[in-house]
Amino acid sequence: MNIGATAMTQAAIKVRDLCFQWPRGASVLQSCSLDVPKGEFWMLLGTNGSGKSTLLRLLAGLLQPQSGEIRIAGPVGFVFQNPDHQLVMPTVGADVAFGLVEEKLSVAQVQARVNEALAAVNLQLLQRRPIYALSGGQKQRIAIAGAIARQCEILLLDEPTALLDPDTQLDLVAQVRNLVKARGLTALWVTHRFDELNYCDGAFLLEEGRVVDRGDPGPLKERLIRC
Repeated sequence: MNIGATAMTQAAIKVRDLCFQWPRGASVLQSCSLDVPKGEFWMLLGTNGSGKSTLLRLLAGLLQPQSGEIRIAGPVGFVFQNPDHQLVMPTVGADVAFGLVEEKLSVAQVQARVNEALAAVNLQLLQRRPIYALSGGQKQRIAIAGAIARQCEILLLDEPTALLDPDTQLDLVAQVRNLVKARGLTALWVTHRFDELNYCDGAFLLEEGRVVDRGDPGPLKERLIRC
């Protein structure tokens, strides 16, 4: 269940005792709880099968839990690991505008939203560029621009650097950190790369469907390296 900002305190995302199990399958999340503070950039780590992507999809409303509570303070934008699963229009500008079709905006208002969103990810000169002509990093930034155009306050990013080269990976994570700080967004980013922890405010470690550690990224990174 998603509850509006008036029900929230200091967290943009609250999860309490969340449980999820696939039909006729093993449990994925078991009494999972976490808080993501408003206006901060947090990361979610864990081995394959620990439940990271499932948790993100539950937060986005793409799946429904068996039990537990989810509270989200604001509209959510979801960025998939593979941007080709998300970008559906032929050009950059058309794709960013695609999510605005139900908002009953004028043509001028849509264009203003698109311009602002592309400027936020430093791609304002590519508005007429075909999607197929973009690099992987540019595609991920267009997916983020789509969320900004819809005025999303919370970004959920499911290993968005998994298909990118090392230099582009760090460029994207730095871009998201800058957006969080400049626009007051909240972001939860799934990763398994320790170097990306250098950019976040805090991190959670998920094991077997539960958050088993959380806190400042530096000390958490050191504990994981020692393990």
